[in-house]
Amino acid sequence: MKSLVQNYSKGQPTVTEVPPPALQPGGILVGNAVSLISAGTERSMVDMARKSLLGKARERPDLVRKVLEKVRRDGVLAAVKTVRSRLDAPVPLGYSCAGTVLALGEGVDNFRIGDRVACAGAGYANHAEMIFVPKHLAVAVPDHVQLEAAAYTTVGAIALQGLRLAKLELGEVVAVIGFGLVGLLTAQLGRAAGCRVIGLDLDADRCRLAESLGVEVAVTKPSDLLAACRERTEGHGADKILVTASTKSSQPIELASELARTNGIVVAVGAVGMDVPRRPFYDKELTLRVSRSYGPGRYDPDYEEKGRDYPIGHVRWTENRNMQAFVQQLATGRVDTAPLTSHRFAIDAADQAYQLLTGAPSEPYLGIVLTYPQDSNLDSPQDSHPDGNLPGDKTTFDSSDTSTSPPPARLAPASQQSAESATPAKRHHLTLGVLGAGQFATGVLLPELRRLDSVEFAKVCTATGVKAQSAAAKFGFQSATTEASEVTSDRAIDAVLIATRHHLHAQQVIAALAADKDIFVEKPLCLTEDELQEIEDAHAAFSKRLGRPPCLMVGYNRRFAPMSERLATFFGDIDEPLVVHYRVNAGHIPTDHWVQDPEQGGGRILGEVCHFVDYLAFLTASTPRRVSAFSTPNVGRYRDDNLVATIELDNGSIGTVTYVANGDTSLAKERIEVSGGGAFAVLDNFRRLDLVRGGQSRVMRSRLQQDKGHRAQLEAFVQAARTGQTAPIPWQQTVDTSRATFAIVQSLRTGSPIVL
Repeated sequence: MKSLVQNYSKGQPTVTEVPPPALQPGGILVGNAVSLISAGTERSMVDMARKSLLGKARERPDLVRKVLEKVRRDGVLAAVKTVRSRLDAPVPLGYSCAGTVLALGEGVDNFRIGDRVACAGAGYANHAEMIFVPKHLAVAVPDHVQLEAAAYTTVGAIALQGLRLAKLELGEVVAVIGFGLVGLLTAQLGRAAGCRVIGLDLDADRCRLAESLGVEVAVTKPSDLLAACRERTEGHGADKILVTASTKSSQPIELASELARTNGIVVAVGAVGMDVPRRPFYDKELTLRVSRSYGPGRYDPDYEEKGRDYPIGHVRWTENRNMQAFVQQLATGRVDTAPLTSHRFAIDAADQAYQLLTGAPSEPYLGIVLTYPQDSNLDSPQDSHPDGNLPGDKTTFDSSDTSTSPPPARLAPASQQSAESATPAKRHHLTLGVLGAGQFATGVLLPELRRLDSVEFAKVCTATGVKAQSAAAKFGFQSATTEASEVTSDRAIDAVLIATRHHLHAQQVIAALAADKDIFVEKPLCLTEDELQEIEDAHAAFSKRLGRPPCLMVGYNRRFAPMSERLATFFGDIDEPLVVHYRVNAGHIPTDHWVQDPEQGGGRILGEVCHFVDYLAFLTASTPRRVSAFSTPNVGRYRDDNLVATIELDNGSIGTVTYVANGDTSLAKERIEVSGGGAFAVLDNFRRLDLVRGGQSRVMRSRLQQDKGHRAQLEAFVQAARTGQTAPIPWQQTVDTSRATFAIVQSLRTGSPIVL
């Protein structure tokens, strides 16, 4: 299918063939008929993409500071890789569209296949022939409302939310500053609410259009608007002022303060400068409110992605109910979007639409809509599976254009190989399928794997076709898909790399084991004890079926780092217990981030602390036997991410993990201190290793970048899977690490040590 995407390193948006999105629980697949280009938002994205690297830096100095911090912490090369990876990531454009329901996800009971719907949300309601949308970001459209009009619903909900914050009353005078799409819809909705509307825009044509839509007076000069306001309010001033302009200047806010009456309300709807003049706001005791997009629920993952509604008795107007209300205004004819559409383009000609936004050619525009062929080769509702699921689709790519030959693979050290052996046939190449192509996969894992001439990239899968296609084109995969089963069940694929969100790991590992695949899965292996038991059962079934255990490896890369190998060797001849302190300056992650979500990410303990539990077992060459954990109170910004965990191991060694999110991230992230047998060592952020014994000190440095062992772990996995060996990390160690990590969570909950 066709989708419009933006690449920040290349500038101009492009229409690209990508696989259709996957149908997920709690949402619907929609065949688009019309989508609306948001001139303000999307033009700013295109303008940013067209800037040079220096121009981008000037536009976002906050991101520049983060890059400089990463240079200091992790080295120049690591920072460069991160920046390039993010700039190369494709971004789907669009956030307002309308079309027809093609399939229903599990848990959706408010739509039927064939329903006409309006959809909202960046990342969902994109400019694409088919989209996936969570149910709270879609509303039904009556048959007599044209889908082109319904494509304005997102922008209409933005306008409506601004008016709700203004608390309009019948007969009030409302001033609108800025007659773009949001401003013109705000004006029409204000009239529909029984208010008298006046306004300003610098464009005379837009002012004439506003008056044709019922605005009493629309002018191009602030002085004229002030005069019109005095005339219509007997000198008292406007009751409500809605600033719908888009400008970095604070002049619209200043003008609003002049227009307002005493105790008036000013609502900032557009992205405007916010240097608020104190004197007029103080003298008139004005209220300034900033409108947040479509309404309550916006940016709340529980509401938007999980479908958990706010009770209507407590939150009357959510973003979904605002969308419904706007569609109702379309249905009754109180709002007319037809005069707002200045241009129509077929999706194939979307580049021409964006040339308008960038001023080539130079001609006026307002509402720009993209249309989609209704007779395209997308699956129709009657072609859907009986349960409402569409069959998967894939896109095939020419993978002949590959990078130059990479250096030969380096085997993992013998100390990291499992003692178990197996003797299946050796493979000259390892044919790899990949589930997940997020920033870590495309920025770290896949670039390292591409260096190995013993790996063939077969198929990549993501939930969205844009990411799958981008990864396929960039890394030379033979095909891309949005159906995970197409990867795990493909007999031509030898091994599967799993880099999806954490809650999917267990089911995908089990599916791959059932299909006799070797597996590299990013941490964590799973999120619950029950999932771990199911994986152990699947692992045992694989071993019985094939007569050998699978090569199943979790991405605990730090034990494969060169400095870790040197550190382990340094303490290798010491026959007494070690004391290890692992300090992690992890940095803050908002509590509404998916990693912090107990259902999707499992929290930071399961999602990252498992790394350090594995490292303690590796370094001490022992097994965790008792765990005690303590954390600071979970207030405000934190959720079990300021903690100390003490792990006692079978050989008497003691490891302590101090994991904090409340520090300054300019400090290096990780520091490991080890003592035992009269020796001491400090590993600082995998860039400097100090070894001290017998009064002598040796130092190992890496000046340009960290090496946390990502390449070495992947080389070890590929070598093991290709030659029929078990995983470089023994399976029982992997299981023990998961159980010890679960024990940290349990200890925090119970306040007691947990014996394993």
